[in-house]
Amino acid sequence: MLALRKLEPGPGLELEDIPDPVAGPGEVLVEVEAASICGTDLHIKKWDEWSQQRIHPPLTLGHEFAGTVVEIGDDVDHVQVGDYVSAESHITCGMCFQCRTGQAHMCERTRILGVDREGAFARYLAVPESVIWQNDRSKLPPEIATLQEPFGNAVFATSEQDLAGRAVAVLGCGPIGLFTIAIARASGAAVVFASDRTPFRLALAETMGAHATVNVEETPDAAAWFREENEGFGFDVVFEMSGAPRSIADAFKIARNGGRVLLFGIPSRPVEIDVAESLIFKNLDVLAVNGRRIFATWYKTRWLLESGVVDLRPLITDEIALEDFGPAFEKLEAGEACKIVVYPGGGPSAPRTVESPAREPVEATSGPGRWTHR
Repeated sequence: MLALRKLEPGPGLELEDIPDPVAGPGEVLVEVEAASICGTDLHIKKWDEWSQQRIHPPLTLGHEFAGTVVEIGDDVDHVQVGDYVSAESHITCGMCFQCRTGQAHMCERTRILGVDREGAFARYLAVPESVIWQNDRSKLPPEIATLQEPFGNAVFATSEQDLAGRAVAVLGCGPIGLFTIAIARASGAAVVFASDRTPFRLALAETMGAHATVNVEETPDAAAWFREENEGFGFDVVFEMSGAPRSIADAFKIARNGGRVLLFGIPSRPVEIDVAESLIFKNLDVLAVNGRRIFATWYKTRWLLESGVVDLRPLITDEIALEDFGPAFEKLEAGEACKIVVYPGGGPSAPRTVESPAREPVEATSGPGRWTHR
């Protein structure tokens, strides 16, 4: 099968023909119908400092996906061939203190799809049954189902506070920031203001419901802009989603005394903070968040998407074949795309032949419900 891979240390990605995977004990084999590109994939392509320390080529990238189960391994009890699924990308140990106390999203032994083991930018992917998430095709088509994994990050972040009637600021309008804007509006926030450095993302922020936006590249004092837009007051809740040092400093400046700052963006280097003036004297509640609660966040994520409370379609800016990854990554790097959906098997509605490595080819046709295998 054709896969998008990091073949060796250094910048770049390549397409490579590799053997089809098989479902081992406790695993299921999924035919990937749709996958989506994440900022993590961009970091791996660039081969930045984090990637150099974490990634061990050769490796197939991709951890956000939706597809159909075509084979099950031994000791699989709850998943069947034909099931339409996605997966939690974090495979946890199940035995550490965090896993045993309902905090598996903090497991120190986590292995991530497309980071620590083979990922979803290929026609087939073998994953443990324990991380499989069942989808309803009639409510979540593949291009939306694949977004549950990243959308869950924003669901987790916003679930940690009461947003109804609050003044909310979102600093950084990448995909997670844009998801956050949509959820804040759906949660009844009184006002939602947002900042970024690219006009393309700022336009998407307004599409998702931001009341006003500011380009930090064109505004010398973005913190002053936020306060002015909020009638001179600080914000009840500030989401820092970019990781930029300037943005982190602004987050503490614009939070009201006794407000909350939620840190989600990951800085590329250590950031200096005036703890006394920015945090202590303001009595701020500061929360750092990563990932999703496994699987509690997934249930809320599914409801938000299936009910139509949040519509993510405006954020799907490109849909491509796997072979067209080059220009897609360039658009992401330039800030001219949001979520790019990749179709390893062709297109979103293309009939396909599901070729299970351990079985004879099986015809599959798409319909309004599950895939029909015969």
